[in-house]
Amino acid sequence: MDTNKERQVSHMDILWSDRKRWTFLGLPWTFTKYICTSEKFIVESGIFSKKEEEIRLYRIMDLTLERSFVQRLFGLGTITCDTVDKSTPKLCIINVKDSRRVKELISEAVEKERVKKRVSSREYMTVDDDCDCDCDCDHDHEEDESK
Repeated sequence: MDTNKERQVSHMDILWSDRKRWTFLGLPWTFTKYICTSEKFIVESGIFSKKEEEIRLYRIMDLTLERSFVQRLFGLGTITCDTVDKSTPKLCIINVKDSRRVKELISEAVEKERVKKRVSSREYMTVDDDCDCDCDCDHDHEEDESK
């Protein structure tokens, strides 16, 4: 990581950081790095061409942990984050060590950030687009328009 990038991330609390690992032997010999701060999740990938994805924690809606037989043998797992981010609706944190603990760490950080930003998951639920009223009911509004 270059010094400019380190300065940008250093002002935030880094909660967890690791590299994607090979499934076989669980060694971190890949060019994908995961960083979870108190505000966002960052995925850095590539060796010659670099790509960086960033997702604000409060935009993560659901976390799923999957551990295949081979992953369990080497102490790895894959965490899938369903988000409301348009560029990255599904983030896969692939082959990370101690994946159950990492999933819980991310989950707690997401909840803290939602409380801090005063965001609830209800804000991301969609309402029927045909209804312009503020009510939560399923009634037909055509009869109301005739009055």
